[in-house]
Amino acid sequence: MAFTGNAAAAGPLRRASLNNERTVMSAHTCPWWLGYFLVSPLRRWIEDPAAYFGPHVRPGMRVLEPGPGMGYFTLALARMVGPAGRVVAVDVQPRMLDVLQRRARRARLADRIEARCCAPGSLGIDDLAGTFDLAVVIHMLHEVDDKAAFLQAIRAALKPGGGVVVVEPRGHVSPEAFQTELNYAAGAGLVMVEPPRDRALRALLRRPA
Repeated sequence: MAFTGNAAAAGPLRRASLNNERTVMSAHTCPWWLGYFLVSPLRRWIEDPAAYFGPHVRPGMRVLEPGPGMGYFTLALARMVGPAGRVVAVDVQPRMLDVLQRRARRARLADRIEARCCAPGSLGIDDLAGTFDLAVVIHMLHEVDDKAAFLQAIRAALKPGGGVVVVEPRGHVSPEAFQTELNYAAGAGLVMVEPPRDRALRALLRRPA
């Protein structure tokens, strides 16, 4: 996801300009067709959503997930927040979100998930500022061009005291690059709660109350 342009147009599924998508996505995002491999059930052996989010997600929470792809983590989050909760999944690739929504309907979770397709330069959630209990930024921050602006937007989306789980893929992102990302987060006003440990590129931050 690149963070360099304007907000998307309004609508249930907010669609980015296809011209912008072609210009930015080929260089900065996961190809849409690769998303089918990323939702394989075998992935749970490597990345268990419960291990990532179990300590941080409770029933009734509102969760923001930028860059969800086809919803590997989205559906798990929807189960965790329960019928009274909400997961807002924001991506620049309409094809990814189309598959995510189909998977949500098959899993009978569509009423807990809102999919928004944003323009490359915006999360497209200004109308939801200050409403999220948690944001999960999984394997996508390294794709963002303007990390400072992106993390400021994440902070603005959170309620006071809201948390952010940031995870990056080992081998693709170096520990030094991950620390640079965390420095951007600190500059955006997010406070470290659980720093990376045991070589895992995972951290929990929080918007001060």
